Amino acid sequence: MTDDNQKEKLKQHFARRVTTQARVVLDTWQKVKESDSQAEILHRDLSTATEKLVRYAQRFEMVRHASAGEALLGILQRWAPDTALSDAVRHELQGAMDQLSQCTLRRTDQDLDEAPRTYLRTPVYVALCELEMAHRLIKQLEFFGFRAAAFEDAESLLDACSRHKPETILMDVNFGGSELAGIATVEALQERHDTPIPVIFMSDEDGSIETRLRASRCGGEEFFFPSVDPGQLIEKIETYTHGNTVEPYRVLVLDDSRAQAKFMENVLTRAGMTAHIITDPMQIIHALEAFSPEIIVLDMYMPGCTGMEIARVIRQQDRLHSVPIIYLSAEDDVSKQLHAMSLGGDDFLTKPIDPKHLIATIHNRGRRARSLLALMIRDSLTGLYNHTHTLHLLDQEIVKAKQKDQPLCFAMLDIDYFKKINDTYGHPIGDRVLRSLSMFLKQRLRKTDHIGRYGGEEFALILPNTRESDAKNVINEIRERFAELQQPAGTQEFRVTFSCGVATWQGESAQSLCERADGALYDAKGLGRNTVVSAGH
Repeated sequence: MTDDNQKEKLKQHFARRVTTQARVVLDTWQKVKESDSQAEILHRDLSTATEKLVRYAQRFEMVRHASAGEALLGILQRWAPDTALSDAVRHELQGAMDQLSQCTLRRTDQDLDEAPRTYLRTPVYVALCELEMAHRLIKQLEFFGFRAAAFEDAESLLDACSRHKPETILMDVNFGGSELAGIATVEALQERHDTPIPVIFMSDEDGSIETRLRASRCGGEEFFFPSVDPGQLIEKIETYTHGNTVEPYRVLVLDDSRAQAKFMENVLTRAGMTAHIITDPMQIIHALEAFSPEIIVLDMYMPGCTGMEIARVIRQQDRLHSVPIIYLSAEDDVSKQLHAMSLGGDDFLTKPIDPKHLIATIHNRGRRARSLLALMIRDSLTGLYNHTHTLHLLDQEIVKAKQKDQPLCFAMLDIDYFKKINDTYGHPIGDRVLRSLSMFLKQRLRKTDHIGRYGGEEFALILPNTRESDAKNVINEIRERFAELQQPAGTQEFRVTFSCGVATWQGESAQSLCERADGALYDAKGLGRNTVVSAGH
């Protein structure tokens, strides 16, 4: 290797270190925006991460990153750690963060006329035999906030994966020109990584069981045969990206032994779960209200009462009727174990507890509980909250807004001329449009916001701690971008718009707030549609 080549590799290595640190800063800023209650801790983390970025950037002579980092430090000095983040400083920080995020773009992204909205996401790699289709799909992906790149040959794909592991790969089974060359490429690729990369395979010609098995064995999560339209592919890609990360399970443990309780806490925390431990059975009601567990682990025999008695008390509360309860005990009598489960329990683990057995049991029970809960509170087509649960969340946010003296906005969206879409292109395409808008909203709103399908083609947005002007700006930006998105319908494409009404909570009931937002939506329709109108405009 020549000296020039060695210097170039070192330069690339240093560039990755600086870029990685820039992403740490940006991720920490995202946490600041989502958690006002931890502002003091996050202020310290953000300052430390930014100082480290500046040191790295200056050491490796990356001027743009150093300049962006120094600007951030200057703004952070005006935010006292023990005070709330003011709107003015928040706005300045967001502008500086936007500047920093531009520095993290790859050169190919910077050459685009308009860069994707979301820069932090790990890329999606597209390896299709038809390069024109790949670029058309990438353009669609960018509308949904993904970073994506297309590849013409296996060598360039393997090289890119060695430098930056993708979130997922869309792969034609024959990518590379020969039969099943795409699968062979993925097999070689997976051997280089400790954890497999999710792969979505597609094929126009081969849907045999032999091909499907081979694709599945090398990390194929999906197999489309024959090929599928871009809308369906984007929905599947969303499923396997980190933007769709599963929240940790909230586990409440009641065990009168402090040593056993501490052991349980350590096991659950190491497994990435959120544990809340109590040792006094008389604290159970308070713990249930304060922690809202998804899974409850109870010791069978405790001073003053049994786990079975506690389980019966828990089951008397409707909202906890379906929360899994797992008993812990040294009891090895099967008949007694079965009797205990008949009184409200779902599983029985015998002490001493095997950590792997405990974690596997909690994962199984938690996954099933979440699936059942989703069936009750989510719309089956879009995955958004249903009408009833949306109103329940609005009631909760009104209570929080009153307690914290914070603004709250409620918005109602309606897809324009939706009946005409169904009549022209068919109901399956209409359903695709609904799912498309729901995904668009999920990717562009905060985790603290709530999105519901209010009914038919109507959507509801609950925006806590948001002023009306900010709500209108955000929704307007979403409206403009969504209107640019090409909706596929066989060989045709069309565009869709929506109208929106926004209302700010003024101390009234949830019903009155909904009525004012609905009135604003009606006004938006009357003004020609494809617009956002505030109540009392």
